Amino acid sequence: MKFLLVFDFDHTIIDENSDTWIVKCAPEQKLPNGLRNSYQPGHWTEYMGRVFVYLRENGVKEDEMKRTMTTIPFTAGMVDLLGFIGDNKELFDCIIVSDSNAVFIDWILKAADFHKVFDEVFTNPAAFSSTGYLTVQNFHSHHCAKCPENLCKRKVLKQFIDKQLEQGVCYARIVYIGDGGNDLCPVTFLKKDDIAMPRQGYTLEKKLSQLAQDLNPVECSVLVWSSATDIMSYLKLLTQE
Repeated sequence: MKFLLVFDFDHTIIDENSDTWIVKCAPEQKLPNGLRNSYQPGHWTEYMGRVFVYLRENGVKEDEMKRTMTTIPFTAGMVDLLGFIGDNKELFDCIIVSDSNAVFIDWILKAADFHKVFDEVFTNPAAFSSTGYLTVQNFHSHHCAKCPENLCKRKVLKQFIDKQLEQGVCYARIVYIGDGGNDLCPVTFLKKDDIAMPRQGYTLEKKLSQLAQDLNPVECSVLVWSSATDIMSYLKLLTQE
């Protein structure tokens, strides 16, 4: 029996938002007000598409974007945690479910040599066009009213679990590690033996706390983390059970 570790990416594996970090490539490291104010809730992918057009039209090329992205710091303790998981792959399957994009995540994980830690990455598909524009597409379509239109993490998680079951893989426990509001939906999918690990002081922790106050808590256990060292301590306990 293996454990499944599910990671968000921005503000969880890395200590920043990869989509806002890329603005460091823009002239004077900022976006024009009109572009910045064009974001509509639930339509982040389209907004980032406009940001990437602006960057390309201002002469920002792929290699400069890559250099900038690989300077993003990992969250405290995360390098050690990913090293620990990599050393214990016989115990852990490990996936990323993120609203970032495939190009950014691939660059960051490969630069730090962590891409082998993860069995699969579920995120918005991205590629550079022949004219040098970075294009990003919605990950999928779904009918979940709680999630942004491009990605319902609960749907991703459920489909992954179902696919694994078909192949005879059943997990002793799912550990979900995240920080954001869009991590709440997949956490409500977890069962009583599973663990949600929200980052301290971030939206997911606040939402889970509010649910508990409203006497409508999630079914799984909740364990808050502030450093990835906290996560590693818990995983070490799991492996000794």
